[in-house]
Amino acid sequence: MTTYLPRIADFILNEKLQSKGAVLVQGPKWCGKSTTSARQAKSIVYMQDPSTTEQNQMLAKADAHQFLQGETPKMIDEWQIIPFIWDAIRFEVDQRDKFGQFILTGSATPVDTTHITHSGIGRITRLTMRPMSLYESQDSTGQVSLEELFSSPDKITGTTDKKLQDLAFLVCRGGWPKAVHQPEKIALQQAIDYYDELVNSDVSKVDNVKRSKERMSHLMRALARNIASQVSIPTLRKDMLANDVATLNEDTVASYIKVLKQLFVVEDLPAWNPNLRSKTAVRTLDTRHFVDPSIATSALGIGPNDLINDLKTFGLLFESMCIRDLRVYAGKLNGEVFHYRDRNGLEVDAVIHLKNGNYGLVEVKLFSQENIDAAAASLLKLSRKIDTQKMKAPSFLMVLTGTPYAYRREDGVYVVPLACLKD
Repeated sequence: MTTYLPRIADFILNEKLQSKGAVLVQGPKWCGKSTTSARQAKSIVYMQDPSTTEQNQMLAKADAHQFLQGETPKMIDEWQIIPFIWDAIRFEVDQRDKFGQFILTGSATPVDTTHITHSGIGRITRLTMRPMSLYESQDSTGQVSLEELFSSPDKITGTTDKKLQDLAFLVCRGGWPKAVHQPEKIALQQAIDYYDELVNSDVSKVDNVKRSKERMSHLMRALARNIASQVSIPTLRKDMLANDVATLNEDTVASYIKVLKQLFVVEDLPAWNPNLRSKTAVRTLDTRHFVDPSIATSALGIGPNDLINDLKTFGLLFESMCIRDLRVYAGKLNGEVFHYRDRNGLEVDAVIHLKNGNYGLVEVKLFSQENIDAAAASLLKLSRKIDTQKMKAPSFLMVLTGTPYAYRREDGVYVVPLACLKD
């Protein structure tokens, strides 16, 4: 029996069940939604179980009230197969007037929403799960807490033995639970299998529209080549045309990206728009990211050694892994992650913004003191541009790295190895 590794989502799900009648746990396939949710459920319906799928669908349509009976919280796995159950759950929550009644899990947003007449606001809350962070997979020492950085400690310490080769492996392995603690060859195969299943089957199953697996592969390679950048759809189309037909139009590219978002495969990073002292125009394009960097390496057909031999690509994919982890950690702090870039070229890779208005600025640099110094200078420059009469000053400035040691610089900027960070 595989040992369950605790997830940050365990804590978030428990909190949400205490404050709402139902929780929708959504995210990509294989990220652990069902396993994590089942640990807190008291009764479960698996909609993809072939031995009971037809009966469950028939009962849900004929008598939703009876279908929803059972010990609570009751979990309905892959609920989007019967999207009409959403309104029934919302109504049942109203009738029972109790918290913690249902857990819904889904690896795709439902395409047919004609039977959903209510948003579920006030009754159903959402939790987005992602593949495991390095701390959850036990690849980070967890000596530096993101939560504690918001109190701006005078000193931080931390050490990791993860070298560039180790980080390259972790980028390619990804945060898929079935890959963790497996021998290297088996671990790396998990992301490849995920990618193959996605391209060959899932992108058509999501809405029963047949799509070209070759075209989807071309798009995913284009996205992978432009990871962590603000590439536009016209640019992606141009990238794809080398291996596609001239009739490929921008609407088709956009429709394929939409499907990847419905499957929680693509998760772009939105732009942050702070109050600045000057009237500098802020770029508002999202930064392109997969939900896990291993999807990009699988799309490109590359492995750890390829990254070591191409440090530019390695740096971009390392940044994407950092964004994945920051999103996971920020979720526990009731926060979101953004990026910043203005027309003058000043940019910050990540802004962690909490609901209480506190925020931290983060630059990502894989290694080298020169790069860290440049990143710290960018962080300080942006912090000086923020109008602190209209919003709070940043709680912290941090350079997230692939280096061995965590410390606070004389200028106040924190240098933190990703493999030392936790929530």
